[in-house]
Amino acid sequence: MPIRDAATIDRYYRALVARDPDFLGSFYVGVKTTSIFCIATCRARKPKQENVVFYTDLDEVLRDGFRPCKVCRPTENAHQAPPDVATAMRWVLAQPKQKVSDTQLRARGLSPEKIRRWFKAHYGMTYQQFQRMYRINTALEELKLGQSVTASAMDSGYESLSGFGYTYKKLIGHSPASRVNGSPILLHRITTPIGPMFVAASSRGICLLEFVDRRMLETEFKDLQRLCKAPIIAGTNAHIHQAEQEIAQYFVGERTQFSVTLDTPGTEFQQKVWRGLIDIPYGSTASYQQQACRIAVPSAARAVARANGHNRVAIIIPCHRVIGADGKLVGYGGGLERKRWLLEHENKFCS
Repeated sequence: MPIRDAATIDRYYRALVARDPDFLGSFYVGVKTTSIFCIATCRARKPKQENVVFYTDLDEVLRDGFRPCKVCRPTENAHQAPPDVATAMRWVLAQPKQKVSDTQLRARGLSPEKIRRWFKAHYGMTYQQFQRMYRINTALEELKLGQSVTASAMDSGYESLSGFGYTYKKLIGHSPASRVNGSPILLHRITTPIGPMFVAASSRGICLLEFVDRRMLETEFKDLQRLCKAPIIAGTNAHIHQAEQEIAQYFVGERTQFSVTLDTPGTEFQQKVWRGLIDIPYGSTASYQQQACRIAVPSAARAVARANGHNRVAIIIPCHRVIGADGKLVGYGGGLERKRWLLEHENKFCS
C-alpha cells in the first residue's frame, strides 16, 4: 500500500527535493502525472508534492502501474550503497587484512554511525563484523597454503593469538590450528535492474542467488549451512566473481546460458527437477506438468512444484520460466512482478 502518514510523506518529499543519499532504499516515489517512479537521489526535475505517492515496496509500485525512471534507474540503484558506505566497503575489499577503526573513518570525513546503520539494514551485521569476516576468510586461505597461525594472525591485524583464535573459531567453527581443509560459504551482495541480490558460493561453486528481500531467505541460509556443514561469512571467490559477471551480461541481453559452476545440495529428486529447469530454453516457459513429463515423472507435478520452491539459485536455475497450466504466472520467491519482468526481458531478446 502507498504511504499514508502525512509526516512521513513530508519527510520523504524533502529528501526527494534535496536528493538526499541517506534515503536510498527507504522509499520509491511514483509520479502520478507521468506514471514514472524514482528514488531519493534522482536528478530529474522534481514534481509537485500533490503529484507524488510514496512506497516502501518495489512490488507495490510496479503493481500500481508505475514504470522505472530512465534517469535514476530505481530498481537497480535503490539499495546501492551511499558514497560514505561505498568508500568504506572499497577500503575493506582493497585491503582485507587491514582493520579500519571508527577513528580512521572519521579522519577521512566518513560517518561510522551512518556506515554501521547501513550495514545492519542491508547485511544484518555491523561494518566491523563485515571486516572481521573478510580478514578471517583471508587468513583461512593463507592457512591452507601453509602459513603459520601466528603469521596469519599478525598479518590479519590481530594483536594476540587468543583474539585471532576466538574470532576464527566463532566464524569458521573450529580453531585455526585444528584443520584447514574445510571452507566456509562466502556471501556477497550485488545489484541488478530488479533489485539487489545475495550470491553465495562454496569452494565448489555457486550455492545461492536470491533477492535480498525474499521472505524465506533466512531459512535458506540455515538450510544451506546445515546441508553444507559450513558457516556463511562475507567474502568473495572466483565462483562469485564469475557469477556476478555472467548475471550482469544476462541483464543487458548478452547471455542466454550460464557457465558458472553450481553447488546445489538437495535430494536426488530435487537435483533432477533443478536440472530440468535449466533445460527450459531461454525465452520459453513450461507448466509444472510439462516439467514433470520432462523428467519422466508425469504423475509428480505437485512434487515438482515443491522442488521448484526449494531452488536457491534464482535466474541461473530458471524457476521463473515455470507458469501455471492456464498460462498465468504462479508463485515466485522474488515476487510475481519480478517474474513477469524476467520473462518479458527474455522475450525481448529472443524476438
